[in-house]
Amino acid sequence: MISAEKGFTSPLAHGIEQFLAHKRILGRRFETEAYALHLFDRYLVGEHIRSIPAITPGVVDAFLASRPRHRPRSFNHLLGVLNRLFNWLVAHEVVDRSPVRSRPRRGGSQRIPFIFAPAQARRLLRHAARLPDFPGNELRGPTYRAVFAVLFGLGLRVSEVCHLCVQDVDQRRQLLIIRQTKFGKDRFVPFGPRMARLIVSYLALRRSRSDRLAMNDPLFSVQGSRPLRRQRIGSVFRGLLPDLRISVPQGASPPRVHDLRHSFAVGTLLRWYRAGVDPAQRLLHLSTFLGHVQPESTAVYLTITSDLLNAAAGRFEDFARPVLKEVDR
Repeated sequence: MISAEKGFTSPLAHGIEQFLAHKRILGRRFETEAYALHLFDRYLVGEHIRSIPAITPGVVDAFLASRPRHRPRSFNHLLGVLNRLFNWLVAHEVVDRSPVRSRPRRGGSQRIPFIFAPAQARRLLRHAARLPDFPGNELRGPTYRAVFAVLFGLGLRVSEVCHLCVQDVDQRRQLLIIRQTKFGKDRFVPFGPRMARLIVSYLALRRSRSDRLAMNDPLFSVQGSRPLRRQRIGSVFRGLLPDLRISVPQGASPPRVHDLRHSFAVGTLLRWYRAGVDPAQRLLHLSTFLGHVQPESTAVYLTITSDLLNAAAGRFEDFARPVLKEVDR
């Protein structure tokens, strides 16, 4: 059976399609989960599983083993997607019982993201701008340079960049309109004059290569009217890393494309410290800008770096100096 949902072809095709449709009716994009289910669907086809009863606990365990997940969080996410799928299928009487038997892995130490300094981000943009075109993929350099600039400069999610359309750029008010985000809400993301020049020049370049650039066409594309995929953005990012010659601090993880969002949040906090602004009074602003439902979610991005520690220490010294002078008298 071939599903209408992007080519699911295993015996579970219709069930997966209905499961995803149910989640999206509830306002969830469920894109990462859909990608994981595509992997599972292709595995079933590759193993010649031809019926739903043939999807046994052994088959599920073999699939999990075929997808190496070194971090507990990554493994548990994949396991959780399968659990939610089969629990839904059981509830809707598609299967009698769930074949998922594996247990979640115990979490280790939390991953410490890599924080890009402005100079490192500029180096990334320079190398991205040099990416060559090849048949079927045009404007790769300007496109990925603009994508990484928006990720680092505005702190957008990779999925949000993929879904931006030409009509989502409000040049007059210098806003990006982020529609139907992770939590099913829209938000406005303002940008400054430098980002405005980059976006406007990129759009002009797109229009010079296309007979008609429609308002609902993707803002960033190397294939005409087809949007970029988040997996492709991540792949291009990883391909550029060796040229950047980045030294990863002890205890930090190798850079990922999502770390550009971390870097935006940490850079914002650092600028507040250096400007004498109380970050606690602005955290709600940053949370809204990033598209978080609660400020507590923003705290995940506020990784402690040496620069932040030094800035915080300086702020404490300024606060404590009058008190210390009184004690010394």
